[in-house]
Amino acid sequence: MRAWNAPDVPGLDVSGPPVRVHDSSSGDLVELTPPSGTARLYVCGITPYDATHMGHAATYVAFDLLNRAWRSAGHDVRYVQNVTDVDDPLLERATATGQDWVELAERETELFRTDMEALRVLPPSSYVGAVEAIPRVVEMIEGLRELGAVYAVPNDDAPDDYYFSVTADPTFGAVSGWDRDQMLAIFAERGGDPDRPGKRDPLDCLLWQAENPALRPGDPAWDSSLGRGRPGWHIECSAIARDHLGSGFEVQGGGSDLVFPHHEMSASEAQVAEPGTRFARAYVHAGMVALDGEKMSKSKGNLELVSRLRGNGVDPMAIRLALLGHHYRTDWEWKATDITNAVRLLGRLRDACGSPAGAVTEPVVTEVLSALADDLDAPRALAALANWADRTGAGDPSEPGAGAVISRLADAALGLSLT
Repeated sequence: MRAWNAPDVPGLDVSGPPVRVHDSSSGDLVELTPPSGTARLYVCGITPYDATHMGHAATYVAFDLLNRAWRSAGHDVRYVQNVTDVDDPLLERATATGQDWVELAERETELFRTDMEALRVLPPSSYVGAVEAIPRVVEMIEGLRELGAVYAVPNDDAPDDYYFSVTADPTFGAVSGWDRDQMLAIFAERGGDPDRPGKRDPLDCLLWQAENPALRPGDPAWDSSLGRGRPGWHIECSAIARDHLGSGFEVQGGGSDLVFPHHEMSASEAQVAEPGTRFARAYVHAGMVALDGEKMSKSKGNLELVSRLRGNGVDPMAIRLALLGHHYRTDWEWKATDITNAVRLLGRLRDACGSPAGAVTEPVVTEVLSALADDLDAPRALAALANWADRTGAGDPSEPGAGAVISRLADAALGLSLT
């Protein structure tokens, strides 16, 4: 699958420090210096049935900061992102609106690309759709079946579905740190089916859903050694990550609502498939963005859309600045003042960078790179830029050409174009 066009990223004359991020599985800050020199990152992508809202944008901008922090520290980055281009929410939206599900997925994926490109998010090295990954998914399920971690659940008048047995992984629960009661309380809300008859454990997750025209007429299905059907959600990411990054990659990332069951299940499936390995070295999660007191959600319809703001003439760099004003791990509520304040700050920064001379830049460069290496602290980095702009605007001409230095810094480290 095609990703989006990459922005030009200027080089810096200095290197950033080693990068530390918060690992949800341990609850600690961990330093992630890749042993091979190439940092590997997997971020769970969209299910393309609606436009990119600010919660999505906040997540992908957060991991763009990680990508840039690693690059500033001198590492190559191998970044993989999926697109869940076949799944129940997509198919349900297509049916409800009378659209072809393939056309809906392609249209919304293209809109996502244009939003990411406008926000200057670095594209993934591999952008992989669930549909194109089906052969790899089937191969992984077959491997898990040989290891005794897969079992069939019968359907009336249809072939069997296949499920993953969570008890096959002795470390199940280590990603989220949740106990069984916490898992059961949320499983059904996040795509699970704890009450499905025939399951060995309520927490076991679907790997392969058999074609069932009587129950789901018109649903897409593909031929495989498992029978005609389509993949489950968690195995999709597990298979794509292993195929493109191998085991023990540096970070699996996404929104905090993916901690359980999605990241828990993906990790368990991979670790059972390859005993003795760890799926990812760290699990990094972005906070949720609310609107009108509730988490921004396609299902609730309480959305502020990147494309709508852009269509109303808002500079994409102001949108990005508004997102960077909140630490990526915090939950926060989107307000109109976020854009108002971001537009004002963007103007201050651009005015200062346009000055023939400005305040000394060396401590600003150090502070910005240090802030981003310290758990992607974008608000701290922005404060350093704002302080420099204020000192420059107040008439501090200490360094000729300072604006060009700050422009390169803001672009390379924060993805902000100030020209």
